[in-house]
Amino acid sequence: MSVEAVLWDFGGVLTSSPFEAFNRYEAARGLPRDFIRRVNAANPDANAWALFERAEITTAEFDVKFLAEASALGHEVRGGDVLPLLSGDIRPKMVAALEACRARFKVGCITNNVKSGSGAGMAGSMEKADAVAAIMARFHHVIESSKAGLRKPDPRIYALMCEALDVDPARCVYLDDLGVNLKPARAMGMATIKVEGEAQALVDLAAATGIDLT
Repeated sequence: MSVEAVLWDFGGVLTSSPFEAFNRYEAARGLPRDFIRRVNAANPDANAWALFERAEITTAEFDVKFLAEASALGHEVRGGDVLPLLSGDIRPKMVAALEACRARFKVGCITNNVKSGSGAGMAGSMEKADAVAAIMARFHHVIESSKAGLRKPDPRIYALMCEALDVDPARCVYLDDLGVNLKPARAMGMATIKVEGEAQALVDLAAATGIDLT
């Protein structure tokens, strides 16, 4: 494949995974491991998480709706307690890889996010928000679910990115930490990389693009 564009998820790819923060929260409160992910996976197109990522409900409504969904699964967790966990730590090596890709290809970011915290990365401080903004400025195009009213894995959000970058999906590499988000990209013809860790992602990205990322 002749690569023309590299497309990136943000959280869990350019930053550490929020799932790590979820697990720390669960351990500290005696909740079952991955309980928050279980809540998010129930009724995934119409639950509190999906509605909030599409900006169809407010922060206050998310707080109450998430609590109801969590309680129905056996444990009381407020949505407002989950939101501060979303902003991961920036991975400098992945940012360097983004810069290397930008020097040769078009680069775009497709991120599911919510209107919480500061900026696209939902940062808890202005310092963090500024750092995220500096990363976002490197992309030729960014699509945020909370602004577009669409969220992954809706195929339309990937098509919008390809249209914006004027690139054929078959000439794209897409990185995401969730397999469910990679499936529609792969169906469109993109080469996909599931990010399970920084080192693994860099090896796979180097193989897909032919760029030396060591």
